[in-house]
Amino acid sequence: MDFKQDISDYVALEIETLKKLDVNAVNEALNLLLDTAKKHKRVYVFGNGGSSATASHIVNDFGKGVSEYVEDKFRFQCLNDNVPTVMAIANDIGFDEIFRFQLRGVIEPGDVVIAISGSGNSKNVINAVEYAKSHGNKIIGLTGFDGGKLRKLSDISLHVPINSMQITEDIHMIYDHLMMSMFYCHLCGKNHLVK
Repeated sequence: MDFKQDISDYVALEIETLKKLDVNAVNEALNLLLDTAKKHKRVYVFGNGGSSATASHIVNDFGKGVSEYVEDKFRFQCLNDNVPTVMAIANDIGFDEIFRFQLRGVIEPGDVVIAISGSGNSKNVINAVEYAKSHGNKIIGLTGFDGGKLRKLSDISLHVPINSMQITEDIHMIYDHLMMSMFYCHLCGKNHLVK
């Protein structure tokens, strides 16, 4: 089969979508994360499905990638990564509580949440976000499509304006690597923008 035209169309759509991203929102997110690190506060990251893999990847990139080179370490924690805890909550309490339950009595003033949901309407994500907001914590929301409830609840919205889960999830990873690269350049003196 010849996939070349479809490949070109996918790449073109991704490039077109990237050009629509809100640079100001990315800048706000970077400053919030930097301030959180300087205050030695935590960043809780979570999502479902492919977004759970993105959450883990973000924690890796900040917890090791950037933190290897800075004095004020990034204290990121992925709420997806303790599978026994997630499964116990899902089984005993309900899947809608897997993230909120982990934040209860743990999240502190000044901690930040990075919530990832392509649709913006994942019930377990929204429950945790509403809980964090009710305690005064800032929310960085990564969404696609129309952004759903998460976009409205987010203090900083890293939105992908497209009705494609694949391109949404691609660009969520680009947000991660973009922010990581900015910190590499500005905090670590490492240029990841080599052409």
